[in-house]
Amino acid sequence: MFVTAVESRPAGAVGATPAHRPFGARVGAFVALTKPRIIELLLITTVPVMFLAQHGVPDPWLVVKVVVGGYLSAGGANALNMYIDRDIDAVMSRTERRPIVTGMVSPREALVFGIALAIGSTLWLGLLVNALSSALALAALLFYVFVYTLGLKRRTAQNIVWGGIAGCMPVFVGWAAVTNSLSWSALVLFLVIFFWTPPHYWPLSMKVREDYAKAGVPMLPVIKGNLAVARQIVAYSWVMVAVSLALWPLGHTSWLYPVSAVLLGGFWLKEAHGLHARAKAGVVGAKLKEMRLFHWSITYLTLLFVVIAVDPFVK
Repeated sequence: MFVTAVESRPAGAVGATPAHRPFGARVGAFVALTKPRIIELLLITTVPVMFLAQHGVPDPWLVVKVVVGGYLSAGGANALNMYIDRDIDAVMSRTERRPIVTGMVSPREALVFGIALAIGSTLWLGLLVNALSSALALAALLFYVFVYTLGLKRRTAQNIVWGGIAGCMPVFVGWAAVTNSLSWSALVLFLVIFFWTPPHYWPLSMKVREDYAKAGVPMLPVIKGNLAVARQIVAYSWVMVAVSLALWPLGHTSWLYPVSAVLLGGFWLKEAHGLHARAKAGVVGAKLKEMRLFHWSITYLTLLFVVIAVDPFVK
């Protein structure tokens, strides 16, 4: 199915005027353009991989350089995403307070800011880390902006599936920063996040389905019923857990990782099947409890990657 976003009021038409944009609020608005909460999750998957690649504690200064470069790169991608999506952000209640929509930042400012972060992050990683990590971060940024935001988001219900590739790239960046190469272990962790992304995001999409429908964005819950979405969530969840266990045979982990992956994955599957059972029973509204899986998905990924960071120290 192909859907085009509806026209909306011009971004910034209702909101702050140049005379009512205090400096502190402006700084906060530019920070908000980078979507710091999303970047936190990206960094959670980057730094632990550096510990795994190093088989111990990586150079602290290298970690700082990667974290700063990763933040700038992801922040640039997010700022450009908000610039492109300012029309639909103005329509959806969950995004109507974003800086461009409120007028705290103009579209031109956001565009320049996003491009500056993209260039700055590429140079930062290339000069201070290595060329491979810089190229991977740039590829993630370009994929997020051009493939996901411009190409997939408004055209297909598979947007978050393939668009999620950009969110998997920090694993490669972290590994490449330490080893200046890639490996099968890095690929496994890449795939864990790839299969994690749809069942992480679809529950939230179920919650705000009306917002996406109003904006003309064909998220899967908009064009399919809850039961169909829940079935796909269960399918992706099983694949994700299976893929997570593939890291152990590669020899990069101790017993701690597979045991933790089984326990965390088992609880994830319990939540996913619970959501499916409620959807199958026709439960709707607050009783569907779709956000339980969404919140658990963040906890799952955080704990799994904390284990990845700790595992090299377990003998």
